[in-house]
Amino acid sequence: MRTQVAIVGAGPAGLVLAHLLATNGIESVVLESRERDYVERRIRAGVLEQGTVDLLHQLGLDTRLRREGMVHRGIELRFEGQSHRIPLSDLTGGRAITVYGQQEVVKDLIAARLEVGGQILFGAEAVSIDDITSTRPLVRFRHEEQIETLEADFVAGCDGSHGVSRSAIPAEVLQIFQKDYPVAWLGVLAAVAPSTEELIYAYHQRGFALHSMRSPQLSRLYVQCTPDDQLDNWSDDRIWSELHQRFAMDGWSLAEGPLVDRSITPMRSVIAEPMQYGRLFLAGDAAHIVPATGAKGLNLAVSDVRVLAGALADWYSSGRTELLERYSGTCLRRVWRVEHFSWWMTSMLHRFDGEGPFEHRLHLSQLRYVCGSTAAATSLAENYVGLEQV
Repeated sequence: MRTQVAIVGAGPAGLVLAHLLATNGIESVVLESRERDYVERRIRAGVLEQGTVDLLHQLGLDTRLRREGMVHRGIELRFEGQSHRIPLSDLTGGRAITVYGQQEVVKDLIAARLEVGGQILFGAEAVSIDDITSTRPLVRFRHEEQIETLEADFVAGCDGSHGVSRSAIPAEVLQIFQKDYPVAWLGVLAAVAPSTEELIYAYHQRGFALHSMRSPQLSRLYVQCTPDDQLDNWSDDRIWSELHQRFAMDGWSLAEGPLVDRSITPMRSVIAEPMQYGRLFLAGDAAHIVPATGAKGLNLAVSDVRVLAGALADWYSSGRTELLERYSGTCLRRVWRVEHFSWWMTSMLHRFDGEGPFEHRLHLSQLRYVCGSTAAATSLAENYVGLEQV
């Protein structure tokens, strides 16, 4: 097989890249190790930055997003039994976030790509990426019990932290920066209407909690736990009890409903430098992972491929290599800014092992400052809705 750009991974990064390339007349083939049904059902992030929404609109991929996405112009920080609203749009010149599940974004991207004859091979597991310093890199993949080869001008590694793309960069070239946080999130999907119109980030002595949503009928709820915790330790009654305690506020109540999905997600920060080697370019989780507190994973992946698509379009139209050569440096400026914001949000809102009354009061002091200072609230808001430039 032969194409111009081989894309490994059919998550948001790989699929958005395929669409961006197509608008510039550049051919691509997307290889995805999982089957389509699995890819479209896996529950991930659900908060889209303004820039992500704008890009999907520019690509004509926002029909269902505009109909079903929930635009939020503020978020709530809750602590000491009180609610404090951060007016995102008022502080950022009208910018907002949109709540729309990642699996829904993926469904839209896949359907639109296939509708115009785009090539996505499901059940095609990349096993190696070779000759990446040549002008004809190769992706070898297993498909229908056969090993096949895809030759391309460039390879985009969008296959996450456990895929083959990152490991294809020589160990002596690649630097990995990593921080593992001593906390995790137990996430549940509840078949009940959300109890809030905007996201609630709650800090409590018992630990962090988050109230989000996926639709007018589905609530997405998170409660802080430990990285080594097990789902068996969390009965439905215990989950709801913790959520009630951590969100407790006079005059407000949390609606309960059947729990239809649950999982535990450790919190970690990972950055791979450089994000390119030869003609292999990493994007999304293959290059970096952020703790979920800042709601940045999907959005950072989209930012990566927007930069990459522009650089590839410039190369194909003019032969210039400058933008491709600057891809890693350009992306990493935003990556480190987003990593810092996500670390800051995680540190402010979670209780860590060994913390006592002193640390508890430091958390409260920081939260009061953010909610009481226009400058501090603006800093949170502009990072949360997505910085236009970094």
